[in-house]
Amino acid sequence: MLFNSIDFAIFLPTVFMLYWLIGNRNIRAQNLLLLAASYFFYGWWDWRFLSLLATSTLVDYFVGLNLSKQQSQRARKTLLFISIFVNLGLLGFFKYYNFFLDNFIDAFSLFGREINPGTLTIILPVGISFYTFQTITYTIDIYRKKLEPTRDFIAFAAFVSFFPQLVAGPIERASNLLHQFYNKRIFDYSQAVDGMRQILWGLTKKILIADNCAQFTDIIFSNHADLSGSTLLLGVTLFTIQIYGDFSGYSDIAIGTARLFGFTLMRNFAYPFFSRDMAEFWRRWHISLSTWFRDYLYIPIGGSRGTLAKTIRNVFIVYLVSGFWHGANWTFIFWGALNAVYFLPLLLFNRNRLNRGGVAEGRMLPTFKEFSNIVITFMLTVFAFIFFRSETISAAFSYTGTIFSGSLFSALDIGYFGQIQISLTALVIIIIVFFGIEWIQREMQHPMQIDRFRMPQILRWAIYAFIVFIIGMHMPTGNTQLIYFQF
Repeated sequence: MLFNSIDFAIFLPTVFMLYWLIGNRNIRAQNLLLLAASYFFYGWWDWRFLSLLATSTLVDYFVGLNLSKQQSQRARKTLLFISIFVNLGLLGFFKYYNFFLDNFIDAFSLFGREINPGTLTIILPVGISFYTFQTITYTIDIYRKKLEPTRDFIAFAAFVSFFPQLVAGPIERASNLLHQFYNKRIFDYSQAVDGMRQILWGLTKKILIADNCAQFTDIIFSNHADLSGSTLLLGVTLFTIQIYGDFSGYSDIAIGTARLFGFTLMRNFAYPFFSRDMAEFWRRWHISLSTWFRDYLYIPIGGSRGTLAKTIRNVFIVYLVSGFWHGANWTFIFWGALNAVYFLPLLLFNRNRLNRGGVAEGRMLPTFKEFSNIVITFMLTVFAFIFFRSETISAAFSYTGTIFSGSLFSALDIGYFGQIQISLTALVIIIIVFFGIEWIQREMQHPMQIDRFRMPQILRWAIYAFIVFIIGMHMPTGNTQLIYFQF
């Protein structure tokens, strides 16, 4: 079920009303309703994969209970291995089976041996990368004795399957979200209003920005061999904006929806395109995944402890694994490696923690140096996304080669855009206004927190209505699936 669909527009208010009708009286009933709603939400896409979600839930629930009873370190390690093996085994099979098989076949062909075992037609379950990482944190934290296991199966199952963030994050820790299922939740009007505002901004990002950019990027990347360098540069720039609007928009909707039910989810994006270097960018982009890799991979393998060579090795491991997490294709691995290369100079010159505060704090405009660093960081990000979006490594290098050819200075191939529902000029204006609003509100959790302007209520409602009107005017025909569903 897509957040930007009629189905969800019916589903959300229905669950919301039922939830608060039984709320204030019975926490267990609330949790049971959320669990049922979450399984319905996930099963709406394909009910068969509910078994995978249930398997991860059951395994980690019982592993967690038994971890707390074991004193033997060997037994505890065995239980942790079971949790990791089952969860990553399911993820690996559904997401990476054909990738490894195809590369195994290619490796044999290099030695003149042809084998034809045949690949399987495997459907990738939506959100499996997200809820797998989320439930693994539960058993790891219990193993580390940072968390006590729960005996409330309903609360735990609701935590694993919580529908607002089930299919696209944020990837929550049990230490942050699980305990919220134990606490009594009372309807908070101001919290619900702020949640609705964040949902509105998320829909703006998803529908108005991402879905309209997608119309151009799909055409440009599909026809990249026939287009000029200027058009290809436009395509990857719009894709960079598209994936930000798509994913951060979904995160905003997830966080806002959770607030309607009295839950607080972690922030997942913090205006990443205002970053002044790549280290800052990764502190602001997909925060729940970046911090997951930091706490459950980077630090356990040594982090920045030890020699510089080991630190560099650990950085490359994290970026490569992060790239592979995004998809079973060498393009994602190359994208991860390229981001590690970007990070390397900052690490070598000890500048990776330089920009930890907000940009242009206390000022409306950045300094020339800040602006230059923002532009350079954005350009590096755009270049890396060529590999993220391309089907193959060779296609990505071909795409790159055309950009850096003489055709970079030629006119755009406008003729390819004839069937697109929005003009390029209108889209560019919308994007400029969008980022202008984000810049003005960059110190807020989300741009729709407009109470600080102390405007009359009628003006606030006029702003909401205008945003809905603009979305309606420029909404592409049909729902565009979230890019991160494939991850």
